[in-house]
Amino acid sequence: MRTTAAVIGSGPNGLAAAVVLARAGVDVTVYEGAATPGGGSRTAAFGPDGFRRDVCSAVHPLVLPSPFFRALGIAERVQYAVPEIAYAHALRPGGAVAAYRDLEATAAGLGEDGAAWRQLLGPLAAHLDELLDTALNPLLRVPPHPVTMARFGARVLEQSTRLGALRWSGEAAPALLSGALAHGLARVPSFPAAAAGLVLAAAAHAPHGWPVPLGGAGVLAQALLDDVQAHGGRVLTGHHVTSVDHLEQDLVLADTSARSLAFLGRRALPARYRRALARTPYGPGIAKIDVALDGPVPWADPLLAQAPTVHVGGTAAEVAAAEASVARGRFPSAPFVLAVQPGVVDPSRAPEGKHVLWAYAHAPHGDGADRSEAILSALEAHAPGLRERVLHVEKTSAQAAEAENPNYVGGDIASGALSAYRLVARPVLARSPWRTPAKGLYLASSAAVPGPGVHGMAGYLAAVTALQDRGIAVPQEFR
Repeated sequence: MRTTAAVIGSGPNGLAAAVVLARAGVDVTVYEGAATPGGGSRTAAFGPDGFRRDVCSAVHPLVLPSPFFRALGIAERVQYAVPEIAYAHALRPGGAVAAYRDLEATAAGLGEDGAAWRQLLGPLAAHLDELLDTALNPLLRVPPHPVTMARFGARVLEQSTRLGALRWSGEAAPALLSGALAHGLARVPSFPAAAAGLVLAAAAHAPHGWPVPLGGAGVLAQALLDDVQAHGGRVLTGHHVTSVDHLEQDLVLADTSARSLAFLGRRALPARYRRALARTPYGPGIAKIDVALDGPVPWADPLLAQAPTVHVGGTAAEVAAAEASVARGRFPSAPFVLAVQPGVVDPSRAPEGKHVLWAYAHAPHGDGADRSEAILSALEAHAPGLRERVLHVEKTSAQAAEAENPNYVGGDIASGALSAYRLVARPVLARSPWRTPAKGLYLASSAAVPGPGVHGMAGYLAAVTALQDRGIAVPQEFR
């Protein structure tokens, strides 16, 4: 009899799991509570006619080099624009610095710190596939690329404390790096921020750079949906699963938060495991705005106008102060803002001549306040006249982010706080953390190893584990 599987949630990880299972001949049904599939990779209309926003993810540094997406051949299925400037950093009004895909161009722009930047990131960028083969796979194993991981580990330790500042002579290079490190939703500097940030910074100088999906993040979700359906699977939207007991499939893979898994499996899971899931700590949330503009962002420094991704944060010390404030439960007076202006490489998001601006700042966990004015003020300090171009603002607080996607507990888009321990113990410390004590039940989300990011690997690893447990051959392309 054909094995059946239910996948709860249609984010990138849930769809990745469904792809692997369907290609292995499993009868797959994906259940999505929202009206549209995609989870954190959705693109939706907003504001005046013709404007489209990315609901969560907007730039995908880890998609093209991801082992799962490489095996799937995603580069032939989804069009990505790979900009020459991966990201830029607004250091002060009228003064910016950029991370080019070309490492040498970046080093040239950093002056006296160019050589130090090259030495820090060059070896990691040159061996990014080896780095990700370790970082995005089971971590409790002998590293398959020990030299690359030794280099990476040494650099993470260096950038985990204030001693990392000793590498630099000027302020441009540490500011540029701090923007990448601040993606980690953790204090800067810290071990998890350094681990996540150095991977992203290295990816900026690899061939794939920081690519932008043409048409929005939803095209990635659609490509995965198409593959599931092409192999006999189905997706049911507007379908809220309230208990795994209500599902009749042989396998259940949950693309959910650890907290949701504890609720969904309240009868199937032993109490000790449910308590472990309930103890999962959650990190800061995000306060996000999506802005419809009647023209491009009027940056004071023209360099910022060339970069799809812009970090607005000032010096490394100012970025650290903003993130420390969030960690203490306070929204910073000068927030660090991550902004994406997709129209730099993708004019399809807005009517001709108009633009979309996507931006967020980290906010205290569960924060319900409207932080849009603070974010706009931070941006306008570097883009005078920005407000005069605003046609519409879509506002999302940390509380609203959770309401929109229950996986984002308290607005935490990482689905769990990052720490040195929680990088490997997601959701618990185990050689196979996707397998739960309940037979046939697996966690297939960023709440499991290898954690957050649009890479599909948590779903892929959960699906491979489920297939192996059932004695079903993993599809050749994913071995």
